[in-house]
Amino acid sequence: MNSRSLGAVFVFVLFGTGPLSAQTLTPAAGAAPPRPVAAGGATAPRVTRPPLFLREEWKQNAKGGEHGVEPGSVGNPDLEAHMHVPTGEILLTGAAGDENNPIHLWTGMCTTPCAATLRSKTQMADLTGLARIRWNTKMSGFHQVRPVVKLADGTWLVGDQAAGGTRDWLLSEIPFADLRWMKLDIARVVATGGLLEKVDLSQVDEIGFADLMPGSGHGPGGWADVAQIEVFGKSVPR
Repeated sequence: MNSRSLGAVFVFVLFGTGPLSAQTLTPAAGAAPPRPVAAGGATAPRVTRPPLFLREEWKQNAKGGEHGVEPGSVGNPDLEAHMHVPTGEILLTGAAGDENNPIHLWTGMCTTPCAATLRSKTQMADLTGLARIRWNTKMSGFHQVRPVVKLADGTWLVGDQAAGGTRDWLLSEIPFADLRWMKLDIARVVATGGLLEKVDLSQVDEIGFADLMPGSGHGPGGWADVAQIEVFGKSVPR
């Protein structure tokens, strides 16, 4: 063994067996991380996931098939749905219990960007902390859906993350804390200005999605399908 090899072995032993090696400072596998300590030595409260704030699976009418969204299209009696479509129409289609074609909103007939939102009749949502949206979606072309919120003061916002698989229905989640927001001109369903530095989501009046591309009509090309929507957040009385 030459002197160069001996030097390498010496360095390995020196750093690999010292009492302050990285290995000795690593918590045991499966050990719970230490709880943070608040000022004064008290243990900080545990951060917990918020409960289900709303769930909507949509409701087909007696004739079934494809048709415009109606007041009866909302299956949850505590909710009301608002369609924001400058030109064209968001349609409802699908069948209950059909996992290949669940009841869903379809944006193919929107000739401009369009959006759909849900509003609780009795509560607003606090979407801070670990709040999130979960939805079942399917896309065609380059379309995606992005979270949209209306704040209590009337401000509309659209998020910078999007969802949408093109091969099959995809259940996905987006945490609101991971989003950055832009203002949304709801009359045109168009994002305006730059990304906002700070947004207060403690009082949210409406929650939904926006498809920021016009639809291409029937057949493959460009549209968004959105079936059930769930929002997890704390309730705030109106």
